[in-house]
Amino acid sequence: MVLARRTIWCCRLPAARLIKSLCFRLFRWKPDRLRRGELVAFPTETVYGLGALGLDARAVERIFAAKGRPHSDPVILHVGDPAWVPALVRSLPPLAERAMEAFWPGPLTLVLPKSERVPDVVTAGGDSVAVRMPAHPLALELIRQVGEPVAAPSANLFSRTSPTTAEHVLQDLSGRIEAVLDGGPTTVGVESTVLDLRGPEPVILRPGGVTQEQLARVLECPVSAPGQSVDDGEPAVSPGQLTRHYSPRAEMRLFAGPDAAVLAALRHEAERANSPQTTAVLAFSEDEVELQGLPAEVVDLGSRTRPEQAARALYAAMRDLDARGFTLILARLAPHGGLGDAVNDRLRRAASGRITHVG
Repeated sequence: MVLARRTIWCCRLPAARLIKSLCFRLFRWKPDRLRRGELVAFPTETVYGLGALGLDARAVERIFAAKGRPHSDPVILHVGDPAWVPALVRSLPPLAERAMEAFWPGPLTLVLPKSERVPDVVTAGGDSVAVRMPAHPLALELIRQVGEPVAAPSANLFSRTSPTTAEHVLQDLSGRIEAVLDGGPTTVGVESTVLDLRGPEPVILRPGGVTQEQLARVLECPVSAPGQSVDDGEPAVSPGQLTRHYSPRAEMRLFAGPDAAVLAALRHEAERANSPQTTAVLAFSEDEVELQGLPAEVVDLGSRTRPEQAARALYAAMRDLDARGFTLILARLAPHGGLGDAVNDRLRRAASGRITHVG
């Protein structure tokens, strides 16, 4: 693949073959690019990340420039081993150790008091740092070859829909970064859960691939999820807290309420728009019969009882609709609980926090 300025080497192989493959050895030069302060996008199990040396302030600054990201929005440091974390934080509470043992590598980010080693640009000038250990073998191998933490927000233009394939990265960042590692589509499809462990009670700042129920069971204590949002320009504790985020270019309208009322509202809005070439509905498999005959494209996100299907499909669906010129996307909330909470968080932020409650 060729970007505006650089040649990009990509590799797509089953995960089990990555480490031993010749193709994987061909891009062992990517760690050298990171060590030189360049930007490399790579797959994680959640979404594609845009990586830079996490303890090099100038390299991290390049992430903000490439994405058009405000400095009030911090980035996550990705580590290759839990043993790297003590050097990045002032203290490591027992709950953090328990969470790392249970969920790392995996889609869980921990917010902890930062050490002096962590540059202020990583943390939006705050006194806490967000850290995680990704589960994708390609990401882990890259980070371990670099030998130090890699700062990596999602590899897309700021506030836009996150990338779940290498092609999505190129759509946004072609000509802005030096390299992309192509590991195929991501498996979780939404960003990591962000868990704040600085206070007396664990608090979820962003729902994601590890659910509130899983955390409460493993940590053996209440875990709250207040659904906090941060206004533009206000320093955030973790990424993913802005009211408008993960947004398609199309206008997003979101509906909540009893099934019959929501489906009636979706039908009403689609018929009022009466533009099947530019109006789409994000629906669940169980809704398709009720939505037949709409003057809109109906996109199946999977079963309401399988929120992991919607999580994997959501961003790709939004990007596809944008690419095909749709200007209005109608959607409904997923059932509450489990990974459905993460799907709903992304839908709310894609709709700028506006939800129409019906019924």
